[in-house]
Amino acid sequence: MRILITGSNGLLGQKLVDLCLAKQLDFLATSSGANRYSACPTDKYQTLDITDEQNIQAVLESYKPTHVIHTAAMTNVDQCELQPEACDLVNRQAVWMLAKYCQLHHIHLQLLSTDFVFDGQDGPYAETDEPNPLSVYARSKVEAEKILQTTEGLRFSIVRTIIVYGQGEQLSRSNLILWAKEALQKGSPLQIVNDQFRAPTWAEDLAWACVRICELNHVGIFHIAGPEVLSIYDIVARVAAFYKLPIQQVTQLSSDTLQQPAKRPARTGFVLDKASALLGYRPHTLEQTFALL
Repeated sequence: MRILITGSNGLLGQKLVDLCLAKQLDFLATSSGANRYSACPTDKYQTLDITDEQNIQAVLESYKPTHVIHTAAMTNVDQCELQPEACDLVNRQAVWMLAKYCQLHHIHLQLLSTDFVFDGQDGPYAETDEPNPLSVYARSKVEAEKILQTTEGLRFSIVRTIIVYGQGEQLSRSNLILWAKEALQKGSPLQIVNDQFRAPTWAEDLAWACVRICELNHVGIFHIAGPEVLSIYDIVARVAAFYKLPIQQVTQLSSDTLQQPAKRPARTGFVLDKASALLGYRPHTLEQTFALL
């Protein structure tokens, strides 16, 4: 097995690098720009522009992977809403280019997707539930999923996940847990929504599942997330309780008052039965991971 990772400078990408190193798997880490992760050996890294078809072909032809784990994406939901063409290029067209190459060369393509493909009216969701995206970002992910599902002969897996968190190096974006911890430590006033419900996912758990799917050569959709569905406010409250930080400066509010460009689903969360049965997936609780952050 030879795994090519896209988006290796991101949080999940870094955890995939760690896992491949620990398991002594053959891998190539790729991302835009220079390698920003100190644990990734320089000979295991190559720059890749996923929006450049010639670059995709050159890098994949050189490495000849058996599996591609595609984590690179435009994930800022509001930015996607305001820049739909950029979102389409990164989240849909890049997947089409990868799928075309992987189909031709019999490479398993794994796409990282999101709980936002659902409208949030009936969570938690199983893999068989029908997507109903509410935003430009969510639609781009649904369209990317359909590319994999309709590319004849392509071996693929789709890994949907929810609020990935953990510790990383030189990340371009923070994540909810680390942001909340830092803000609470500073005593900053916070306004947190209490009417959106999610199942935060530890990045190490997600990386394990992604690689496990590749090891077992499973095909299809897998829901990978944390074991608990909580409101965003309750997640922040759990952070405060664990680290013994004051929460008096946190104000609860409804999503409508934020007037964000992109609409979010109210309640997601995943049914994890398939991942448990086929992968042996056993996600960590928040408190189990807080001690490691």
